[in-house]
Amino acid sequence: MDKTSLGIYEKAMPDKLNIHQKLQLAKEVGFDQVEISIDESDAKLNRLFSGFAYNLAKAQRDEGLRVRTMCLSGHRKYPFGSLDTFKRNKSLAIMEKAIEFADINGIKIIQLAGYDVYYENSTSETEKYFVENLGKAVEMASKYGVILAFETMETEFMDTVEKAMKYVNLIDSPYLGIYPDIGNLKNAAVKYGTDVVEDLKLGKGHIFAAHLKETNPGIYRDMTFGTGGHTEYERCIAELKDQGVNIYTGEFWNHGEENYKEIITDAYEFLTGKLK
Repeated sequence: MDKTSLGIYEKAMPDKLNIHQKLQLAKEVGFDQVEISIDESDAKLNRLFSGFAYNLAKAQRDEGLRVRTMCLSGHRKYPFGSLDTFKRNKSLAIMEKAIEFADINGIKIIQLAGYDVYYENSTSETEKYFVENLGKAVEMASKYGVILAFETMETEFMDTVEKAMKYVNLIDSPYLGIYPDIGNLKNAAVKYGTDVVEDLKLGKGHIFAAHLKETNPGIYRDMTFGTGGHTEYERCIAELKDQGVNIYTGEFWNHGEENYKEIITDAYEFLTGKLK
């Protein structure tokens, strides 16, 4: 039996579908799980402060497909490192609710965006607040047995596994690790003249899952799988499997295309081929 699990990012499916329909679609195509999105939009953030967690739990039971990971990008708007006290406090409230949401739904990993701040300038002070609140977040997560894991991003603050490991080592908790995006990592490797697999090796023992995404230099999203991107799927997946990483998520986006099922099916076939 293939021990790897391939998930689909919720935003790859149309917003017009409800959560039951999204799980049905993912299951029908063949995905093993769905990664739920809690982004910076009011609609997605409100999921944490409403009854949506229980709706999702019921949908998982009804449709027979699990949601094992959460992409929590809502901290872009309310970051741990903000100089604004209100935003910092809001970041921790979001974190606490996201962990409770994960606990209700059996979500194992919450992917954190690797930013100290996003809409502000990164400084030594924003990094200080980031580390302080990251420590509080990990303490919250440890109470529920939920893992927090950094996504490697497009900004220089945390665009490599090596940079993410700085904070993983600093916090030094089994509840904090890395959930890298191998497309973003390839862009960073090109920028710095390094090797993406050598960077992945620096996270050994601390990588819990990986995003599979098509990228090119300077392009971080909205590329179709197999259309000339430079992501090194085979090399990265081989290294990750050697490290014991078996949870993967195809990250792509729906933009209202009517042939969304065809697009999702093509992505599934492309990614399963790379995993094999």
